[in-house]
Amino acid sequence: MSEQVEQWIAVVSLGIPVFAFLWEFAVVGRKRLGYRVQMDTLAADDTRSEHAEILEQLERDGHRLKDPSFVLLRIENAGSAPIEPGDYLTDENDPSGIWATFRRRQVAGIVVTELSQRELRRFFRDGAAGYGFRNDEARRAGVVELPKVKLPRRAEYKVLVILERWQDDESTEDFPKPDIVGAVGADRRWFDPLAKYFRFKLARTESHLFASRPAWFAIGFLAAAVAVQAVFTLFLREDRRPPLDCVGGTLYLHGSTAFEPAVRAAARDYLKRCDGADVHIPLADDSFKGSTDGVTDLDRAGREAEVPVGEGLGDHIAFTDGLASDGHPRLIPRPVALSVFTLVVNKDAGVENLKLAQIREIFAGRVQNWSEVGGNDVPVHLVNRDPGSGTRSTLVAKVLNGKEPPQFTETDCASLNPKRYGRCEVTSTDTMLNTAASTPGALGYSETTGVDGHKAADGLAKLTIDGRKPTADGVEDTNYPYWQTEFAYTYGETPAGSVAAAFLNFLTQQSGRDILRDHGHGLCSEAQNSGECRPL
Repeated sequence: MSEQVEQWIAVVSLGIPVFAFLWEFAVVGRKRLGYRVQMDTLAADDTRSEHAEILEQLERDGHRLKDPSFVLLRIENAGSAPIEPGDYLTDENDPSGIWATFRRRQVAGIVVTELSQRELRRFFRDGAAGYGFRNDEARRAGVVELPKVKLPRRAEYKVLVILERWQDDESTEDFPKPDIVGAVGADRRWFDPLAKYFRFKLARTESHLFASRPAWFAIGFLAAAVAVQAVFTLFLREDRRPPLDCVGGTLYLHGSTAFEPAVRAAARDYLKRCDGADVHIPLADDSFKGSTDGVTDLDRAGREAEVPVGEGLGDHIAFTDGLASDGHPRLIPRPVALSVFTLVVNKDAGVENLKLAQIREIFAGRVQNWSEVGGNDVPVHLVNRDPGSGTRSTLVAKVLNGKEPPQFTETDCASLNPKRYGRCEVTSTDTMLNTAASTPGALGYSETTGVDGHKAADGLAKLTIDGRKPTADGVEDTNYPYWQTEFAYTYGETPAGSVAAAFLNFLTQQSGRDILRDHGHGLCSEAQNSGECRPL
């Protein structure tokens, strides 16, 4: 889920409770009539206690009440504004404002048991308009009528209703719950005209126990938004770290083809995390052409931009396998990671381990058949990278004791004679692996993780050197020799707040470090031997 979507969910999650609060308490809740049935019980006592007999012996008009029951109603002002008699939504000529209907029961008597304020007493005196009860034989229901009481804020009153079953009703079923009808509100509210434009279903404020229907909808919507946010955060989001300090702009990346897979993956992740920050990192197929070409392109970009001495270029970074050659005095290197390289051999050669001395003999051209080092009777075909490659320069420095391999015998690797020793050169890691896998007896080299998962990997074997494996642990624990520090070069010091500075920070201090680890690179900041991040 993008950060923009998460931000919208957060805004909605914050806005809904604010809207619900204002709706409930500032709009609808200003005039709210609340009620509560605090008791609805029969006089019969299941324990057959002698103390309950008096309740069962209640009489009315000379006859004992049949299945007497008691209901205690609480009527209250549950809003934030006083309720006036004119606020009750009934006919202005009808003195009653609330009706309580008891189906299958008739009312024997009513009494007001509690008033929150003395001023309310006048509404319930004998003969007060709108206060009383009636029994509707046709509907088989008793109805209690309550007057249009003026209720200040938080005012309330309680009414005890004594009822009985209809005399000719011989059933023993439980009585239905009472129906309470009553509402308050102005005849015309300020928000009513909006209904015709937004199709709001604005109902009058009805009596209820907790919240109005719109408030329930708002609360439910809020809960759903929180649930969606939680699901994405806990289960679907790939990374749960705090957001990055993303900087907008266009960033150009160049350099090492060995380090290219990790840098491309980091760039994709950075763009994903910075979605909406107007960041662009154009990555073409030829963006990474090797360490030498990378620093050359960086140097050219700085010169063309005419960056003054003491300032830096904030939109270009070049990555190299080891330190770049001399001749670029404005370029500044920063160690980023440790890359491990491996020799790869076509499986037809029949070898998996070579001594360091044997490797030097092969690259010097003095061993021309794999049988000379214990392998199969297959001619050696050396597949080298071009001289500008950092992978090649690392091989020369770390494995071949500084001695360059002899010049190629064929300009095109496809022209190598399968029955005779030969040498050729390629311009990229991908071409190197494809050529080594398709050429019998071929020997090449690559960044270690570039081999794993490559389409040509099934035809290749990664060689160990003197039994030492080409891994980061092998470098640390057994001094595996074929490794190099990956440097990030910039033209001068990157300006603070530039896209180049932000990406380098992401790569070395934030989530980019995990990507480097996933691609098999050790981090200079975590190396047990700090000297490993300095080339020999």
